[in-house]
Amino acid sequence: MSELSPNLAQNGTVKNIDSSSTVAETEDIDFSKLSERPRPLTMERQRSYDERSFLSELSVGMSPRLSIRNIDSYPRNMDHFENVFSPSRRSGFNTPRSAMEVEPHPMFAEAWESLRRSLVFFRGKPVGTIAALDNSEEELNYDQVFVRDFVPSALAFLMNGEPEIVKNFLVKTLRLQSWEKKVDRFQLGEGVMPASFKVLHDPVRNSDTLIADFGESAIGRVAPVDSGFWWIILLRAYTKSTGDSSLAELPECQKGMRLILTLCLSEGFDTFPTLLCADGCCMIDRRMGVYGYPIEIQALFFMALRCALLLLKQDDQGKDFIERIVKRLHALSYHMRSYFWLDMKQLNDIYRYKTEEYSHTAVNKFNVIPDSIPEWIFDFMPTYGGYFIGNVSPARMDFRWFALGNCVAILSSLATPEQSTAIMDLIESRWEELVGDMPLKVCYPAIEGHEWRIVTGCDPKNTRWSYHNGGSWPGMILLSWFSWHKISIQQTADARFWKLQNSSSFCSS
Repeated sequence: MSELSPNLAQNGTVKNIDSSSTVAETEDIDFSKLSERPRPLTMERQRSYDERSFLSELSVGMSPRLSIRNIDSYPRNMDHFENVFSPSRRSGFNTPRSAMEVEPHPMFAEAWESLRRSLVFFRGKPVGTIAALDNSEEELNYDQVFVRDFVPSALAFLMNGEPEIVKNFLVKTLRLQSWEKKVDRFQLGEGVMPASFKVLHDPVRNSDTLIADFGESAIGRVAPVDSGFWWIILLRAYTKSTGDSSLAELPECQKGMRLILTLCLSEGFDTFPTLLCADGCCMIDRRMGVYGYPIEIQALFFMALRCALLLLKQDDQGKDFIERIVKRLHALSYHMRSYFWLDMKQLNDIYRYKTEEYSHTAVNKFNVIPDSIPEWIFDFMPTYGGYFIGNVSPARMDFRWFALGNCVAILSSLATPEQSTAIMDLIESRWEELVGDMPLKVCYPAIEGHEWRIVTGCDPKNTRWSYHNGGSWPGMILLSWFSWHKISIQQTADARFWKLQNSSSFCSS
């Protein structure tokens, strides 16, 4: 791809892209209306000191005993709704540039200092943050900028009123997408985004060079499926945060989105609307038994489709993709809410499944054997609550809880309002198992013993309660906070206000 348009360096015409309709009921959704840009609403609000204090407490950490059902006792003023999902207007988090009057916690200053030290520069401009600032371990590829790992950092920069680094990141990764991508003489799809990239500096020539990894150098040699989705989602977040649609409207960005969508919307042998993926293709980038249709990829897929619906131009090329997106969203939302959702009622139904059913009248459509239900799930599932399980495919249901997939399902409205509340009820009911004294666990439960040897291939990095196998990632805190915040808005807003706002996820608001 040739150099991007010169006007990338400057903000173009500022356009406000406002809310679009939420996804609530499968049968009544008209996804085609999501691409419409309604006029912005002018709603004047003031925020009380009590609410500022409330948000300050939330920014330090979510209490394990906050009852979602008793949320009516919290402030009903909705100004913080816009602050969270429109970061340029100031967020509820205490950052060094926050307009809040409450004294920030020293932890935030330390966190921002670490984030500044992790910045990566290309020709004098910040283009991302390295994966980790830890000199105690061998760097391997942790000195690179990972697409998925940069997203929490990017959201922090957007909320702190520093969008330029996010813009630079989006532009550089878009240019890398056009590179030739080969792994052992095999050509990857044109729309594949890199898993990561690094900047090599030549002190003699005083020049910088970008080196991308599309999976050919990664541990396990697996190409990232999620990078393209994260890129579209971040582009939407940047557009919503800054009010500047000029970047998304560039021909290069439009083409980049279409290339990503071409890969994931292609027709083939699969009979399911979900996306078939290999092990190690997402955040869990090592062998962990998430092959097939992992919840993380399906939730990100749904969220990226909704974002693309708002970002694509309604020209000849864009209209074709918009029609395909609308059809896929209908099928995907129905499939996920019907077959991936698990609560006490559904668990009892699965326990009583008959097998070897044939024809369209089959109830057990995936021929899941009831004896495959793990024993731990009966103690784990609360009377009130539910979640999207890790995987559903022929004769297989992965009942593990995965935090990222469920949080993204809430934020993207893949989960209905009732399902969103149930997910948070589950977290509250099983706080000790899912959180305990640590940040939210990536997945639960951890696999161990013989199962660990079979599933992970004896991976020493994924022993029980470490890394992907039940470990905790700090980035989960941000996503879980956003998810909890969306639920609180859903339950405190009256019907008229909710109808006006339409959706509380930044991908559609």
